[in-house]
Amino acid sequence: MIVRLDNELWFPDPRRGEEDGLFAVGGDLSVQRLILAYQHGIFPWFPFKAEDAYLFTEDGKSEILWYCPMQRFVIFPKEIHQSHSLRTVLNKHKYRVSFDAAFDDVIDNCSKLRVECQGAWLGGELLEAYKKLHQLNYAHSVEVWNEDDKLCGGLYGVMVKSVFCGESMFSLEPGTSKIALVYLSKLLQEFDTPTIIDCQFSTPHLKSMGGRYISYDVYMEFN
Repeated sequence: MIVRLDNELWFPDPRRGEEDGLFAVGGDLSVQRLILAYQHGIFPWFPFKAEDAYLFTEDGKSEILWYCPMQRFVIFPKEIHQSHSLRTVLNKHKYRVSFDAAFDDVIDNCSKLRVECQGAWLGGELLEAYKKLHQLNYAHSVEVWNEDDKLCGGLYGVMVKSVFCGESMFSLEPGTSKIALVYLSKLLQEFDTPTIIDCQFSTPHLKSMGGRYISYDVYMEFN
């Protein structure tokens, strides 16, 4: 069942949602609502195209879609898998990695990539919302720089308690988003409590790096 949200700061029980995790539409992208969402394993999603008319308002603006899959595709940092080719690249020390050094540049690159890949929309209002979360130390980025000191890959996401909710990643050179993910995993392994990386959706790319499913109830033990 999909519930339409109002201006009040709340979410219905996501366990009653659709099989793919969609359980609510509407609401806003205020910092308070986003923090509440991530605390419960909920994330916003926008459709890229208007084929499904019910997802758009009369003025043509897309509704905010709220997802919370009951089977969560995650990576445990200690289980991160590095292929032989990836280890070879890392051992060459060709790239430099930083954290929270260029958040706006990372999310802007992710936005461009989504447009080119015909993925879910990432622009305007959503970009500003995550930039506000970054200013409040909830959203974080990992940057990969090449030998010319140019940004060539990275990722960003939202950290709530012991869960890093990965939102998007990009590569301008082969494998650089994987490098960002490896370094994120190394950083999370240094935490005093066990952590997980929420991948949101399964992809061959993430599965090859050790992603697997856990139940929503197990997921919430980290949140």
